[in-house]
Amino acid sequence: MKKKVAVAMSGGVDSSLTAAILLYRGFEVVGVTMWLENEEFHEKSCCSSQEIQDAKAVASQLGIVHYVADFRKIFRAEVEDYFVAEYLRGRTPNPCVHCNKKIKFGKLFDFAKYIGADYLATGHYARIVFEDDRYKLKKGVDLKKDQSYVLYNLTAEMLSQIIFPLGEMSKSETRSLAESLNLPVADKPDSQEICFVPNNDYKNFILSRAGEVDALKAGEIVDTSGKVLGRHNGVANYTIGQRKGLGIAAECPLYVVRLDVDKRQVIVGKADEIFSYELTAENVHWIYPPKKFPATLQAKIRYTPRIADCTVESFGDNLRVKFFEPQRAITAGQSIVFYNGDEVLGGGVIF
Repeated sequence: MKKKVAVAMSGGVDSSLTAAILLYRGFEVVGVTMWLENEEFHEKSCCSSQEIQDAKAVASQLGIVHYVADFRKIFRAEVEDYFVAEYLRGRTPNPCVHCNKKIKFGKLFDFAKYIGADYLATGHYARIVFEDDRYKLKKGVDLKKDQSYVLYNLTAEMLSQIIFPLGEMSKSETRSLAESLNLPVADKPDSQEICFVPNNDYKNFILSRAGEVDALKAGEIVDTSGKVLGRHNGVANYTIGQRKGLGIAAECPLYVVRLDVDKRQVIVGKADEIFSYELTAENVHWIYPPKKFPATLQAKIRYTPRIADCTVESFGDNLRVKFFEPQRAITAGQSIVFYNGDEVLGGGVIF
C-alpha cells in the first residue's frame, strides 16, 4: 500500500511544489490548508481566504484530496495573543517559532494523524536525515533560505514522521521546477510580513488587542547614564539594536540597548554598548541534548545565517550561554538555536 502524506498547503509555491514532488514519488498525497484568517487579516496573508483558494486550485490540478482545517480559535490564542503579550513585556517575539510549535507541528500534526496520514510534509527549507541510527534535523542546503532555526521545537520522535522535500533545493530550483510543472502559483511572490499583522503595523495591531497599555504610551528616551534625550511613542514600537526612527540628535549614532516597560523608557547607547558575550535562555527544548555540560556548540540568536561558537551551561531549567566573540543586539523574546555542525540540537527563548 502507498504511504499517505498530508501536505500543509498554504497556497504558495513552496508548499504547492512539495505536494507535486511527493505525488511524483508515489505517495498518496492529501493537501491540508490551515484556516487562520479573521476579519483583521490582509489579503497578502499566508492564511487568507485567497490563499485557501490558491491551494484548492493547485490540489485540483494535481488531482488530490484537499482539506481546510479551521484553526482560527487556537491560532489566536496560541500565536496572536502570545505575540501581543511578549511585546507588552518589552520583548521581541518570534511568532513563526511559536506557530511551528503550537500549530503546524502541533495541531496540524495531530490533524494529519486523524485523517490517517503516515507523514506530515511542509515546504520548509530544512532536511531530515537518518544517520548514526537516528533521525536528525539539519540545515537546508540553501543557507540563504535555511529554515532549521524555526524548527528546533520538533521532537526526535516526530522527525521520523515529517518530510521536507525542499531541503535539498535552492529557491531558484524551486521556482524553476514549479514553472516546468505548470503550477498556477509558480510566479507567486513569497510572503515577507508576519501573516496576521495587517500592513506590518505592529502598534495598531497590539492596540486593537490590548488597548492603551503602558507599552504603547509615550515616554522618555534616555542614555545609559539616565540622561533624557527625547520622547518615544511607546516601548512596544522599538527593538534592541534599532537605530533608525529614534528621532533624537546626538554626536554619534545611538542604538536601542534596553527597554523598560515599567518606567516607559527606551534606553539607548553607542554601538559598542549593544554587544554582549552572554545570555540566559528559558523554555529550553532539546531534540538531542549534549551528553554533558558545559558543552561547546554553535548557536544562532536570530533567523539570519550568522552562527557563533559558544559554551552552554545548564542553569536549573534554564541555560547560560557564553560566546567566544561578542554578539550584536541579543534580544529578549527571540530564540537561540544550538547546532553541532549543520545539525539542530535544540534551543530556547532569550530573556
